[in-house]
This record gives sequence, structure tokens and C-alpha cells, in this order.
Amino acid sequence: MTKDTELRPEPGVPVTLAPGLRRVLAPNPSPMTYWGTNTYIVGFGELAIIDPGPDSPEHLEALLVAIGTDRVRHILLTHSHLDHSPLARPLARKTGAPVSAFGPSHAGRSAIMQQLAADGLAGGGEGIDAAFQPDQVLADGDLINGTDWQLEALHTPGHIGNHVCFRWDDAVFTGDHVMGWASSLVSPPDGDLTDFMASCERLKGAPAATFYPGHGAPITDPQQRLDWLMKHRKGREDQILAVLEEQIHTAQSLTEAVYTDVPKVMYPVAIRNVFAHLIDLVQRGRVTASPGLGVDALFAIVKPD
Repeated sequence: MTKDTELRPEPGVPVTLAPGLRRVLAPNPSPMTYWGTNTYIVGFGELAIIDPGPDSPEHLEALLVAIGTDRVRHILLTHSHLDHSPLARPLARKTGAPVSAFGPSHAGRSAIMQQLAADGLAGGGEGIDAAFQPDQVLADGDLINGTDWQLEALHTPGHIGNHVCFRWDDAVFTGDHVMGWASSLVSPPDGDLTDFMASCERLKGAPAATFYPGHGAPITDPQQRLDWLMKHRKGREDQILAVLEEQIHTAQSLTEAVYTDVPKVMYPVAIRNVFAHLIDLVQRGRVTASPGLGVDALFAIVKPD
């Protein structure tokens, strides 16, 4: 985790971050959302709104004041968690703009996550906007244009299967995939650690000067932050494997052995992160799950012959 150098913004007050870019903070601070959700307004006169935020009449009113007489051409979603997407439909009704995203909340899931969901595993953490449906489905690489701006959709599953980032000139809006104040939650079956690491590699291969995250301050050292995230995940993997070298564990007992630095109230979230690692390790043949892959399974390390 890193420290934001910016002071917490005042919710509802537009802040200019760069020419043609404003941020309006939603009034939903929490341990999962930090200050609250960042809603971004891109453009002059003709606008794109990225991540309208939670179902908050107060935040809707703040956005409408910030928009003023400008035309909203696109409402874009990085993903459909309850702190990002519910206000999209009310904002669309007020502005007439279409809502665009990679798809509904189950879109983009890998085959293993589809199977776990079919077996009854439900997501945890920030909450899924199960009713979310975009007006327009974005594909990886799609370009979204305004009179003085262009955004490129980058499919970056990991935090959730329908997560996308948006490239804007030499900056990227990273949603919840990359944040400066904490690592991203990866909670199966919506979160997928294998996909998360691949998406980190993709962002490393598309250098940017600034990341604008869904929560917290802008990230001015994107490559360094990506390196930290990947190293952090690899370090957690090494811890899990070291514990499994000693004996068989469940995801819960592994969490208690590995997460010695977090309060127990955060264990349910930590268990989901550990389970995400275990799914990845099972798929790579490093760990076995008995009697089958599930959060209550017994996990054992695969010993070399």
C-alpha cells in the first residue's frame, strides 16, 4: 500500500485534474472505497462521464451541476460494482446519453469462474450490480470519440470479468484495477487472479504518464505501481506455498497463517484473496484441491517427482 499525497477532496465539488478532465468525488467513503468513488468528466462542451458511481441522489445532483449546459455524449463504466454503476441509468435518463460497458456483470468471466459460479459460489466484497445492462457493449480496442477527445477501451479482467480501462492520450482511467492507496480486491468468481496478472502485464506494455483510478489520487508513476502490484501478488503466492509446504490447509486456515497483519474483521475479504491465489495455483498445477475446487476444499502442494 502507498500513501496518497493529495488531501481528501470534498465530495460533490468538481476538481480540474488536467485540461479537459474534471473529477467529482461521490459521498461513499468506506474501507473498500477509500475517499469514495471518483467520477471523471472528460471534454469541453461534449462530454464523456466515466463511472457515475453509487445510487446517490446527492451525487447525481452534483454531476448535473458540473455538466451544466454541456452535452453528455457517453456514459462509460469501468465495471459494474455497486460503487461504480448504479447511477449510470438515472444519469442517462437526465442527459439522454447511452450507457456503455463491456457487458453485464457476468460478462468476461473465464471458464473456471463460470464453473464456480454455476456451482453456487457467490462474489464478496464490493457487491455486484446484478441488474446492470449497458445500452452499448464495448469490445476490447473500441474507440469512443468526442469533438476534442478520444478514449480507447482496454479489456482488463481480474478485479471483475467485465472490467475495462480507458486510454485517453497519455493517461489511462484504471477503475479498480490499479489504485495508489491499496491493491485491488480479487474475489472469485467475479475476480480472477490469473486474469488480473495478465491485465497488469498488458498495462505495462502500454506505457502511460498518469493513471486515474476509481478511488484515490492520480498515480504519477504507473510503471512503478504496476511493478509493486505484481510483486505484491507474487509475494503472497510465495507465502501461501511456504505454508502449504508444511501441511494441508483450507482457504480459511491459510488466511489465518498468512494474513497476520490485518484485523480479523477483514478476514472475509482476505479469504477471498487467498482463494483467488489458490484457484490460480490449481490451474497452474502447483496445488491440488480435495475433493474438488471450492472455498471449503483442502489444499495441498504438488510435490515434485
